[in-house]
Amino acid sequence: MTFDCASPRAVADFWKAALGYVDPPHPPDPEDTWAACQDPEGVGPRLYFQRVPEAKAAKNRVHLDVRVATGLDGDERLAALEAEASRLEALGARRGTLLLADGENESCQNMFDVEGNEFCLD
Repeated sequence: MTFDCASPRAVADFWKAALGYVDPPHPPDPEDTWAACQDPEGVGPRLYFQRVPEAKAAKNRVHLDVRVATGLDGDERLAALEAEASRLEALGARRGTLLLADGENESCQNMFDVEGNEFCLD
């Protein structure tokens, strides 16, 4: 999965902390034109971040769902979403809209990473 961004190392560092990912075995790019991180267990997707000259201009067409409340509902689910949102805010994320359960979908928290890329806590 590839992200266009202004500061690849900063965005990679955020996602490493958010997902428990690690740097790949090759050395980092000293000029910050790219960065990557990967699941230490090799199960989740590798994330690649590349510097691009243009700024983010619109809503992402694709986003990550970070699963933090699987199997929970009601107040337990909301508490798990709140705890993870607070942890990620300390890493530089911003909160978006909290979408409450509606009988068809579970509650989820919309978030933005350090460069404004949308993701959901689910």
